[in-house]
Amino acid sequence: MFEKEIIRILKKETKLKEIVLEIPTNIEFGDYAFPCFQLSRQQKRNPLEVALELSQKLKVNEFIETIVPKGPYVNFFVNRARLNEIVLRAVIRMKDYYGSSLIGKEHSVIIEHTSINPNSSPHVGRARNAIIGDALTRLLRFQGYTVESHFFVNDIGKQVSILVYGTGNKTPTFNSLLNIYINTSKKLKTSKKIEEEVFKLLYNLEQGDYKTKNKFKKIVSICVKGQKKILSELGIKFNKYDYESEYLWNNATKEVLKKLEKTRRIFTDEHGRKVLDLKGFGLPMREQVFVLTRKDGTSLYGLRDIAYNLEKAKLGKDRNIVVLGEDQKLYALQINATLSLLRVRAPEVVHYAYITLPNIGKMSTREGDVVLLEEFMHEALTKAKKELKLRKQKPNESLAKIIAYGAVKYAILKVSPEKNISFNWESALSFEGEAAPYIQYAYARACSILKKVKNQIDYSEYGLARLPQEIMLINKLYQFPIVVKKASEELKPNLIAIYAYQLAHLFNEFYQECKVISTNDGLTKVRLTMVVATQQVLKNALHLMGVDAPKRM
Repeated sequence: MFEKEIIRILKKETKLKEIVLEIPTNIEFGDYAFPCFQLSRQQKRNPLEVALELSQKLKVNEFIETIVPKGPYVNFFVNRARLNEIVLRAVIRMKDYYGSSLIGKEHSVIIEHTSINPNSSPHVGRARNAIIGDALTRLLRFQGYTVESHFFVNDIGKQVSILVYGTGNKTPTFNSLLNIYINTSKKLKTSKKIEEEVFKLLYNLEQGDYKTKNKFKKIVSICVKGQKKILSELGIKFNKYDYESEYLWNNATKEVLKKLEKTRRIFTDEHGRKVLDLKGFGLPMREQVFVLTRKDGTSLYGLRDIAYNLEKAKLGKDRNIVVLGEDQKLYALQINATLSLLRVRAPEVVHYAYITLPNIGKMSTREGDVVLLEEFMHEALTKAKKELKLRKQKPNESLAKIIAYGAVKYAILKVSPEKNISFNWESALSFEGEAAPYIQYAYARACSILKKVKNQIDYSEYGLARLPQEIMLINKLYQFPIVVKKASEELKPNLIAIYAYQLAHLFNEFYQECKVISTNDGLTKVRLTMVVATQQVLKNALHLMGVDAPKRM
């Protein structure tokens, strides 16, 4: 509101089409600043002169209290009493919905994320996909979108065939799948016979052999059920599990091949495989050849994925999003190029870099160099219990889980998706630094204050923020809807994570410097309302990250 008003009067006076405001790091310089360099270049004048002249022409109004020049900038001080009232009234009225601009109302989104292979318990390296995907789902729903989260199950790929061969006629447990997969993969490398048997199973599957289909179905069911349980423990759930086999049995892959053949870009290579020529799409030389089938005619993952993407494009009429590892960047470009040939809109892709752990580095299921997510969660829980014990808290399994799982999620979400994460337990579980426990503790502290003085809160008292700690806290509460909007547009949940920490930090400074309960009843009421508003916004921000907000810590 205030930013829009400043931009409006600047556009009217300067005739500029685009206005970019800056937020001064020092509140003494104002709430917003307009750099005059562009105007000075246009007018061929000193930017200090331009700033002085412009500040004298602009008029204050109900939203803007003061306009002053500061070097080459025009600084704006908003009407502090008006800001206090607008922010606090909005938070109190909207509660769990404060921060949402409902930009997605009457729009639909499909988001595919996680989609790990059904060949073992998931490892920590792939957990980032699930945590980012869940945060994006929450964020877009908060913005009013009708969101469907999907998990694409590669139930007919080579990985499953390796497991089917490795288990024989036995029924494995979920926890035994990883060892079976690793051991069989190692044997396959040195045995041509085993490799032939694995591919024979795939061939029989595509031919619709009843026994083979049932073997694959049994293994996949065991694995998906186990993976679902682990992810649901973290509060990550899906609206729908889509199975690759559906696109095989309903002949969708054959239909895709027919459509691609009409582009005259399909050819059979020297190995007898069906290949799509992707020259002219700016891809590296190796990726200009997109192999769709094996020489025996069985489909490869890429072909089935194209069929799946065609369906997703229909379901996600307004936004179609997929979360993929950075190792899938070139593959995603191949898919996008193929979809453009079919005149279908490609999905928005969020690529994420990997998590590395001390002495592990990048993880690989096939090689067995993994730390399982389930083990990692157990380690987080053990460490959280120790931390609570150090703080002389009574043993509380529920609270320990809230802290542990919140710490893992926040440590992953606070880093921009495209950047690598080197996970560190000490910083992740910190009650003093940029970590979930620090934010959760700020929320719990607000709850504690309000519990003691419930009858003293007067939601009609908005008052005037005067002290620096009050001003910065109100400003930060005001920024929440702006941050949420940017995060949902750019698909960057790390913006929410950064904001939550900054708000918690400002609240702690406010709590230390501004006595909430004082002899001045009016001041007490205003500050209590500020505590209520901060408590609510912290809760909303934590919810968008899938992190629980405990009332006691």
